[in-house]
Amino acid sequence: MEALGSRSYIFITGGAGGIGSSLCRILPAHGITPIVGFNTNATQAHILAKELNGFAINIDMSENNSIEKAIQSIFEKIKPSDSFLGVVLGASPPPEIKPFKDISSDDLAYQFRVNVIGSQLLLKGLIKKFFHKKKAGIVIGILTKAIGSDDHPPASGMAAYVIAKSALNSLLSVCSAEYPWLKIGSVTPGFTKTPMLDVFDPRFLEAIEAKDKIAAPEEVAQLIIEMIKS
Repeated sequence: MEALGSRSYIFITGGAGGIGSSLCRILPAHGITPIVGFNTNATQAHILAKELNGFAINIDMSENNSIEKAIQSIFEKIKPSDSFLGVVLGASPPPEIKPFKDISSDDLAYQFRVNVIGSQLLLKGLIKKFFHKKKAGIVIGILTKAIGSDDHPPASGMAAYVIAKSALNSLLSVCSAEYPWLKIGSVTPGFTKTPMLDVFDPRFLEAIEAKDKIAAPEEVAQLIIEMIKS
């Protein structure tokens, strides 16, 4: 049981985005206060945080200093009586819609910088600052169905994004192996109704929706809640 007046927090990178904001809105019903991570959507993040009685943290997952400052800001804002439960890795650049042969080294490097290098730096800092003391913590990565599985191949036409998300999956596996006391998981949504879909041709999305349902952000957020509460 929590002490009287204490709070439990979860940090959501990309917390002002489609899936991230939906998750932030659901968390309070489960006794968890969201920390709304944002990079460019400052106004939306602060409004959301105020609405949910949480707070917003600026974090650019492509910049080491920004990540380190965000960790320190969280540490300073959370009271000693509060609990920092974990993090949801939701920040990601949208995919570059290009054939494999046209993907530049800059395209690939930026996807890796945010999804992989930035995630590793953030997790390393959170483990040191919060998780290691209690030998407990929750880490959930938002991946994508586009990385493929035993049942279907990876998606074509968005190579940098797919490769980086696949590497994030490997990062989570390695982290889990080294820190078995962490609860580490991931969700792999397909096409979801968020602004990220703006990079696709509308005719392509119409064809996708004719064959398979495009999920609502709330549906993905609910999957994350189930993982957090399990």
